[in-house]
Order: sequence, then C-alpha cells, then structure tokens
Amino acid sequence: MTQYFSRRRFLEGTAAAALAAPVAAAANDKINVGFIGSGGRGYYLMERLYARSKEVAAVAAVCDAYTGNLARGVKRVETMGGNTPKTYADYRDLLADRSIDAVFIASPEHLHCEMLLDALKAGKHVYCEKPLAHDIEEGERILRAAEGVKNVVQVGTQNRSNPVYIKARQMVEAGMIGEVHFVRAFWYRNSLDDAPAWRYAIPADASEHNVDWARFLGPAPKRPFSKERFFQWRLYWDYSGGISTDLLVHQTDITHFVLGKTVPLACMASGSILRWKDDRDCPDTMSVVLDYPGMQLSYSCYFGNDHYGYGEQFMGNEGTIEVLNRQTLNFYPEKFGGKAPARVAARGESSETLPAGDARSVEAHIANFFAAVRGQEKLIAPLEIGQNAAISGHIATLSQAKGQKVYWDANTRKIRTA
Repeated sequence: MTQYFSRRRFLEGTAAAALAAPVAAAANDKINVGFIGSGGRGYYLMERLYARSKEVAAVAAVCDAYTGNLARGVKRVETMGGNTPKTYADYRDLLADRSIDAVFIASPEHLHCEMLLDALKAGKHVYCEKPLAHDIEEGERILRAAEGVKNVVQVGTQNRSNPVYIKARQMVEAGMIGEVHFVRAFWYRNSLDDAPAWRYAIPADASEHNVDWARFLGPAPKRPFSKERFFQWRLYWDYSGGISTDLLVHQTDITHFVLGKTVPLACMASGSILRWKDDRDCPDTMSVVLDYPGMQLSYSCYFGNDHYGYGEQFMGNEGTIEVLNRQTLNFYPEKFGGKAPARVAARGESSETLPAGDARSVEAHIANFFAAVRGQEKLIAPLEIGQNAAISGHIATLSQAKGQKVYWDANTRKIRTA
C-alpha cells in the first residue's frame, strides 16, 4: 500500500498521460490567443492561463457582447500579460484576424456550436468550455465538421487534468477496490436569500446601449432585452441545460475517466424548482440514475444545502475511493463484517488532500491544450470525449423534461424513448 501511494509512482503515471500528438505548431513563438467571452468564466480562464502558461501563450484579442466585460478582460490582460489586446464586438471579426492562432470559447452554451464551427473554418485551434454544445445534434455536427481537420480542440472538462482523479484512476486500474458496479456522485450548494443560486450580480450600468442583445441571442428564440437573461443565462433553457450540462457533466465525465466508461445506455431523471421561486426555468433540485454496461451511477444535486458539498464515491466490491471537493481522496477497504480476505485487509485506509485542486486542474488543462497545439502532448479532453460527457447531460435533461426513461442508441447516435 505504501509503495502504491509513493510520489514516484504517482508522477510516473501522470507523465505517461502526455503522449506525442500529430498536430504541430511553432515551438519557439508564443501562441496568440483570442478570448470569445470575457465574463465570469472567461475571466477565470485568463487568470489560470497566466498562472502557468504565460511563457508559451499571450492573449492578443478579447471579444464580449457587454462592453463592461470587454473592458474588464482588457484590464486583466494588461495587468497579467503586460500587453493591450485587440477588442472585438463580433467574434467573427476576431476569427478573421490572421494573427490569432487559438481561441477560448467561454460564451453561454447555446452559442458554443456556431462559434466552434466558425473557428474550425477559420483554421483556429480551440479550447471550448463544457458542455460542448447545447444539444446532442449540435455536438454531432461539430464531430462531423472536425473530421479530417488539423485543428486541436480541447473541451473544458478539467477534472481529467486533476492529479487526484488521475490517482483514483491508477488505483482502480491496480485493482485497489475490485470490480466497480456502482458510483454515487453529488453536488450540493447553498446561498443566502438575497443571493439566489446562479443569480449573478448585474452591473449597474448594463443597458441595451452597452449590451449586444442580438449577438447574445444568436440562434435562441427572439425575446425583448432582459438583463437577467443576459447575465444569469444558466437559469433559462434557451441558453443552458442547467444542472445537467453545467454540473452533472463534470461528474459523469470524470466517472468515464476513472472507470474507463464512454456513454450511458439509459437515464431516468427527475428535477424540480423547490428552493428558489423566481422566473427560472432550470431546476434547483435534481436526481439522476444513469445506466452503463455493468454499472450504475446515481447523481443528486440541490441548491438549498451544502453540508455534503461535492464528491464522487467509486464503490468497488473490495473498497471505496471517495473524492471530495476535487481535492481530497479517501480510500476505504471493505470490511466484509470482519472477515475480509487477507489481500483486502492489508489495504489500510488513507487520505490525501491537494490544496486548490480545481485551479491547478484548469491550469494543467490549459497547459495541455497549448502543448497539443505545439505537437508535444496528446489532448486530455478531445472532441469525442467532450461529446460523450455532454450526451450524459443532455439525456438527463430530456428524461427530466419528458418524465420518462430515455435511451442512447450508439448505432444511430440518437436518443430514443422506448
């Protein structure tokens, strides 16, 4: 047991994930990056880029539909990067800039598909936040469009770059918990009554004069200008899959990674708006059961209590690996009522914590993207993996909406309800 948890073995396993990739870029020049979306997530990604990848990449352009976010993004680049980036109101103008090598898409999810397709056509490498697209059909369009192209596309499911989960995967592969037929995952949150879940603060100056409402809507249904919908888009089906695609996909994806799974066979989901009685469409409470070949995943999320926080429990017939808050890994061997086989009894309980686990994971995920652009590493989360993660979220959304079990047909690559 002590040998298994040794630092040397852990680092060797992490390094083995970095393999040569076929797509190459200039090894000496910095990669010029354009940010499509510099709001909350885009701003965070900029910080994580500069924290680890400042020597290999430079943010050369920023685009946002709200001038306040645009100015904030420029200031972030000036402060952390030491340069003043170009600014664009229309992402297509940014893509037309031949000096830009790669783009980060950190827009609302209903805009991902067209932006990514346009970026591929423009010959850009792409880091796209999850979910890959707003529905399964859009994700399939992206996969078809990417066939045969040399563009590097990384999907932002950064848990795959987290050393804690890499270690969990190694432990499963080493047989530490035996066969795994059941996983329990959860994400619980809470907030005060004056700050409802996903009701992000709306800038005081926001108005139709400095928010490009038409560009924000894109392919979504046309509606009168709404500051709530623009700044709090995760609450509305037109722009978001809510819990299913914003939260669930992280935990289904990392289950795929740790256990070597791909997509679920079927899903039964139930969701409701129980805590926050406002005009939101998306549930604040959700329970999901996903069936995989030889395994079931039980998922729950609630925005009214954060006592248990965030975690996954990989439950094998000889032990349990528990990952909490993306930074603590607990291992518990099975007791078998005091009659555990000697090989199982010899595996003592253990616990390790990696501070700032998520921030480090995002930094590593971005660094892997740039290394893949230069042909130095294999992508950790390419398009196919991003689509597999998204499918689990989309079928949960559909099951919840229809109130019935839905199935994924891997042959037709479509959902069916019977």
